Amino acid sequence: MAAPMELFCWSGGWGLPSVDLDSLAVLTYARFTGAPLKVHKITNPWRSPSGTQCPWAGGTLPALRTSHGEVISAPHKIITHLRKEKYNADYDLSARQGADTLAFMSLLEEKLLPVLIHTFWIDAKNYVEVTRKWYAEAMPFPLNFFLPGRMQRQHIERLQLLCGEHRPENEEELEKELYQEARECLTLLSQRLGSQKFFFGDAPASLDAFVFSYLALLLQVKLPSGKLQAHLRGLHNLCAYCTHILSLYFPWDGAEVPPPRQTPVGPETEEEPYRRRTQILSVLAGLAAMVGYALLSGIVSIQRATPARTPGTGALGMAEEDEEE
Repeated sequence: MAAPMELFCWSGGWGLPSVDLDSLAVLTYARFTGAPLKVHKITNPWRSPSGTQCPWAGGTLPALRTSHGEVISAPHKIITHLRKEKYNADYDLSARQGADTLAFMSLLEEKLLPVLIHTFWIDAKNYVEVTRKWYAEAMPFPLNFFLPGRMQRQHIERLQLLCGEHRPENEEELEKELYQEARECLTLLSQRLGSQKFFFGDAPASLDAFVFSYLALLLQVKLPSGKLQAHLRGLHNLCAYCTHILSLYFPWDGAEVPPPRQTPVGPETEEEPYRRRTQILSVLAGLAAMVGYALLSGIVSIQRATPARTPGTGALGMAEEDEEE
């Protein structure tokens, strides 16, 4: 019997099944198609199977481990693999609808993705009070000390690539331009959806999974600086669209407090050695980073002294356990 497909993704929060855009899109597509996935919602990228080749660099999320042991880490590639396994949300679409899907996907990436990055990772108030706060509280020690900052730098680089060479040099002009284009994009999506349940009728397609992931993050999170949020809340059909998908496909996954889980009592599970090894690697990586910084900055200096024996410390537990479907 073939092993089940396993999806590793960022854990849920803010009333959503996942706080990460890509993880949310893949989770939603899987729910639309009924793909039999064993889902691991985690807050430690070192536990992603995509990082096994270079454990010190960590892995990426979401990541899919196929029934044959192959690891796929890009959202579009994960969805392509699910289609090959006959879990295809676009099976009944016409050629015209397929072309519309590609056009709207490009629109999302060009017009909404830059603003989503700016809203959660660049805007100072949102980043400090919402984004960094969630990741710092959810991640295990010592990753929570340095990973949120590294993730922010990666998102800044991604935003620069998305904006390209034609971006205004003035940051205020850039922000104004980005938000104006995003408002126009949301209005266009509202007009295209109209009074339908989904973008192509009564059944969801891959486009719905991606549109929902963008809109739900903007709609659900309580942002201190919600420049685009107010415009989205004025588009009532898009708000109802998100509420419908959340209630139908994630009836309890988006809850702030998920149902209590039973803690297994008995012999060590097969995943326990892997989990402990990953925890130890995480602790060593964080300690190495902090010691290196202290040495380079002169906070700590090395002097000749008699070696002293220090008491051992046990491996620190994970802040988040697996949540499996």
